[in-house]
Amino acid sequence: MKHSIKKIFLNLNTYLFFVLLVSFVAMMLTLEHQLSFEKVNNLNKQKKIISSLTTLKKDDIELALIQFNGKSVQLHQEIDKLKSLYKYDYSDRYIFSNSQEYLSDLDKLSAYTTTFNNAAHNFYVDTKDEEARAKAQQELATAFANITNHINDMLIKNIQYTQDKFNIIKVLTIVIFILILLATIWYRKKLFSIYKDIEFLYQVDKSKVAHEIYTLEADAISMRMNRKTVTTDNPTMIDPVTGINNNKGMINSYSNKKHLKDSNFTALTIIEIDNFSKSKRAFSQEMTQSILKKIAYTISLHEQAIDVIARTDYNQFTLILSRPSKEQAFKDVELIRQSIEELKFNIPDKGPVVITVSGGFIIKPNNTNLDEAIRQAKEILHYAKTTGTNKILQTRDMAERDM
Repeated sequence: MKHSIKKIFLNLNTYLFFVLLVSFVAMMLTLEHQLSFEKVNNLNKQKKIISSLTTLKKDDIELALIQFNGKSVQLHQEIDKLKSLYKYDYSDRYIFSNSQEYLSDLDKLSAYTTTFNNAAHNFYVDTKDEEARAKAQQELATAFANITNHINDMLIKNIQYTQDKFNIIKVLTIVIFILILLATIWYRKKLFSIYKDIEFLYQVDKSKVAHEIYTLEADAISMRMNRKTVTTDNPTMIDPVTGINNNKGMINSYSNKKHLKDSNFTALTIIEIDNFSKSKRAFSQEMTQSILKKIAYTISLHEQAIDVIARTDYNQFTLILSRPSKEQAFKDVELIRQSIEELKFNIPDKGPVVITVSGGFIIKPNNTNLDEAIRQAKEILHYAKTTGTNKILQTRDMAERDM
């Protein structure tokens, strides 16, 4: 079974996007890991500030008050920083659902900080006698113990959060590494096979190269390149006048190429030279053959590797085109009609003569065989001839006629 380069590269595009997405997620997780360190540093910094507030010297009360005010405000600023950092901790918020617990801990920390600041302020400023000072010192010690224990609890929880993340990331990393490794090996093999096909097509003497073509496109190109050889080997399939397929060759070529069309639309068109019949010959045999050859050559200029063209009657040609869209197929057939119209033939005693063609165009459904598609195209061609010359009609034109 041959593979499509188009599908391989579409899948490769998806694979590269997947690798990019994984890299982006890895970058975000790395930044989140950095946030975890910043949280730890922030909480440790708060512990140092709190500890320093319990050791202010009371000899110079004004200096102590200035230091106290600055550090107490800084404590609340550090809590606000933790809240700001948490906005970017997406895994905790949306995957592990720790948001409610963490924000509750921050609210408790803020409350403990306020209580500690009040106790410290009462100890350093508001106490006047020994009894009140002793009571204030006890309250400060209690507040210090509460806030310190809470910060320690938050540090332990942060370690647990980080451990939970690591356990999942570890498994995902191993799985993703295995997937990327297998995909890389698979695509490396595919790309190497494509390269071997290209190398085979590049060879001048392919008969001396033992190579089984891997891709559909390379197979189609090879068939196109070897068309002249096929013509010599199968003269019964070639129209002797134009050098393109005859009816038998068309059927054979279509059978060989129909599996190469992938998801494209198959358009079948039968064109007939206007006022050019076997019963009423307007030109000499030599000129007739010259006209047929030029028309066949003009059609072949628009032929792609997976198309099939043939002379299937005295004045008729059959075109089987594979295109990405119906509109593109009809546009190419119209372009062929216009190219034929632009041909100039100098006829003795008649001067320049313009040759035109009329045609019937259909999109062949997958469930319709070739004979039935040809019959439908001929029916449209017959209707086209009744409406004039030099035009290509399609199925919808028949529908308009019936209306």
